[in-house]
Amino acid sequence: MVSRLKRSAAQKKKILDKARELFWVKGYDKTSIRDIAGACGFEPSNVYNYFSNKEQLLYEILREGLERQISLIADLENDSAHSPVERLRMLIQRNIHHVLGYRRSSGLLFDVGLKNLSPARRKKIIEYRDAYDRIMRKVIRDGVESGDFAEVDDKLAGFAITSIITRSRVWFSSRGRLSADQIADFMFEFVLNGLRSGKTAPDLKTKPR
Repeated sequence: MVSRLKRSAAQKKKILDKARELFWVKGYDKTSIRDIAGACGFEPSNVYNYFSNKEQLLYEILREGLERQISLIADLENDSAHSPVERLRMLIQRNIHHVLGYRRSSGLLFDVGLKNLSPARRKKIIEYRDAYDRIMRKVIRDGVESGDFAEVDDKLAGFAITSIITRSRVWFSSRGRLSADQIADFMFEFVLNGLRSGKTAPDLKTKPR
């Protein structure tokens, strides 16, 4: 029984890994269940034993990536043992290592993947994304309240930081001149300088003349 469960888990993981790769390389629309099965050395029926359709595969890929990303920073939301500056450093370091080292294609799929999900599944993925944003914004707000950061729009600042981290997937190369640690250090200093700049975010509710 145990060996059967292990074999089943291994097959499911293999299907997800191959689907993730094919969705990114070929595109979601151009990838079929038969393509995924062939990449795994399976028959299509083997894929359907675990997943009802291609959309479920996409959903599981996005969900798994976001759940992992949230788990890496969840402890920073209400961490009283570290200053907001220290929490910001840890948040950026952990996220950089995640996006550059753990199934980079999962995150790259996010931008194009949402439109291919049913409303119910799209809503669930957005809830995961919102949970991640909530942690980011809490760290920023705590820094503003402690005086470590200037008065900023925590929502916009969070979006900007997330974008900087996320886009590093596109240009980073393990053969480049900077390691993931060096990139994380640079990004932290860059973001920290911005948050400490003393410039107040514009009132976005005021329309330009």
